[in-house]
Amino acid sequence: MSPTNRAPPVTDEHQKRLAVRFVFVIGILSFFADFTYEGSRSILGPYLATLQASGTIVGIVTGSGELLGYGLRLVSGRWADATGKYWPITIFGYVVQMAAVPALALSGSWPVAAALIILERVGKAIRNPPRDVMLSHAGQRIGGLGWVFGLHEALDQFGAMFGPLAVAAVLAHRGSYHLAFAVLLVPAIINLSLVMLARLLYPRPQDLEMRTTTVTGKGLPRVYWVYLAGAALVAAGFADYPLIAFHFSRAGTVPGEWIAIFYSVAMAVSGTGSLVFGRLFDRFGFAILIALTLLSALFAPLVFLGGFWAALIGAAIWGIGMGVHESIIPAAVAPMVPQERRASAFGLFTAGYGVFWFAGSAAIGILYDVSLSATIAFCVIAELAAIPIFVYVAHLQRRASGT
Repeated sequence: MSPTNRAPPVTDEHQKRLAVRFVFVIGILSFFADFTYEGSRSILGPYLATLQASGTIVGIVTGSGELLGYGLRLVSGRWADATGKYWPITIFGYVVQMAAVPALALSGSWPVAAALIILERVGKAIRNPPRDVMLSHAGQRIGGLGWVFGLHEALDQFGAMFGPLAVAAVLAHRGSYHLAFAVLLVPAIINLSLVMLARLLYPRPQDLEMRTTTVTGKGLPRVYWVYLAGAALVAAGFADYPLIAFHFSRAGTVPGEWIAIFYSVAMAVSGTGSLVFGRLFDRFGFAILIALTLLSALFAPLVFLGGFWAALIGAAIWGIGMGVHESIIPAAVAPMVPQERRASAFGLFTAGYGVFWFAGSAAIGILYDVSLSATIAFCVIAELAAIPIFVYVAHLQRRASGT
């Protein structure tokens, strides 16, 4: 081959552009994923109430979904690390999740609905660790894991904003939960189409990463386990929106057609905030996570005790907390662990996170049926208890970096 016919060399700038495009592609397909499943989750509480479920049942069902949804990430993460089959595992998870949501249109009792709610969480569990690892490869190339996960979360959460709005429109015009779930088949199909397109365009996202990882070793470092303990407390004190929506419906503080809109507002705040907070995390580190954890602890008294406007502010603060869960918390994990253990680390981290989310959700649901004050106290204390642990993690990170 003559020199003039040779392929041009792959430059760092070219790889960087590919990494940015990859993050946007994953973000767009996640937009439609969240449009689908967050649209459904915005009305699960009131829907389960129409099927004669109690607050305890709502708390246990949603908590069980989080338990399986996070616990199975340990399996998914190890599977991805052992096989390197990031895309096949991710695609399988999306298929399971996107099939479960529209199937709620066919449910007629709370046990059937509960099974589908849990199945949707299982699908998310399967696809998240390998997808997050693929995003982390792009983040290493771009040079900002907080920005990458924040940008992804922003696109992700705007889908979570429009999904509930679409559901609210269906309920306002037709008043049918089953029709609202059926409409979500459309974004589900779009999501699966985009997943397959992304697989064709970026078959090996791991090739995007610059080999600059300095964390080595076979095991997971101490700082990882300490950080997991703090994140577990945050998860335990964070009420699921279906229970919050259940309270809005039962207490009458928020009209039925506004409940999904409140969720949409929360997702808009989450998406916008996560992009900003991701940049701030890249610059200031754990100080941002500590401040946001302190702020998010305010959601409980506002949503459970406030009237319409206080509940709206509480839902927005709840959205900030959700953005932290989905962007900054995973962004902090990647640089703590060796690259070859990254999927396992994501899976194990979110498995432990999910166990405490389940325990917390069940406790919050049970407490809600007994005492509203005890429910609020549990949420606030659990969130605030994580702050000194995050302060200690920040200290360990500074010591490890020599600053």
